[in-house]
Amino acid sequence: MRRRNKSEAHSNHERWLVSYADFITLLFAFFVVMYSTAQVDKQKVGKLALSIQVAFDQLGVFPGSAASSPTPGVQPSLIEKIQSAPNAEDLTSLQIELEKSLKLEILRNEAAVRSVPDGLVISLREVGFFDSGSATMQARAKDAFSRIAALLLRYPHRVRIEGHTDNRPIHNPQFASNWQLSSARATELVQLLINEYEFPPERLSAAGYAQYHPVASNDSAEGRAQNRRVDVVVLGNQVTAPGMGGILSKAERQ
Repeated sequence: MRRRNKSEAHSNHERWLVSYADFITLLFAFFVVMYSTAQVDKQKVGKLALSIQVAFDQLGVFPGSAASSPTPGVQPSLIEKIQSAPNAEDLTSLQIELEKSLKLEILRNEAAVRSVPDGLVISLREVGFFDSGSATMQARAKDAFSRIAALLLRYPHRVRIEGHTDNRPIHNPQFASNWQLSSARATELVQLLINEYEFPPERLSAAGYAQYHPVASNDSAEGRAQNRRVDVVVLGNQVTAPGMGGILSKAERQ
């Protein structure tokens, strides 16, 4: 008579560890991808966000998102948050670099760097960059301006050059008003950026404001000196390709 095997098959109660390990692996891979894209340009981050959002929507992770989105399966709020983050970080980094590069000019009150709602303002005061009543940059100021241009070329933002004066009337053989002087100084710097530093023209604009946007009182000589300036305004919005809504990379600009 055959003896019955009394031992019973062992039941594995730890099979859940396999699924858990797979989940942890996928989660780790996801964060590695996110970390690796932390320093890429805004266009690549946007594309990554779109891909992730579409994949999650297809899996039903974000139900109902297609109804409120102009693009099926994409939540605009998520993309906007991801795309807006690099702007603030870029401008903060740029401000730190500018303040370091222009340390001597700032100490001599020839330049100033400040953050504004539009972006970042680099004020080039007349005392350090222009002769009185002239729109031609002083030869000794070219070095400082070259440092500024080199830094601006490393960032994808639009740049607006603004000319400003004090409230004292001007009338010389070259300029009949503060409007003409402020506009001429702004366009002079635009031409320098394009011709000498190969700055992309589509990222530039110029404006002359005469005495109507002072940063100090015109009642004192010190205040008037601060108002006679050219502001290089680095705008918060990055340059986009016309009709495309994407960031132009250096390769695409060439």
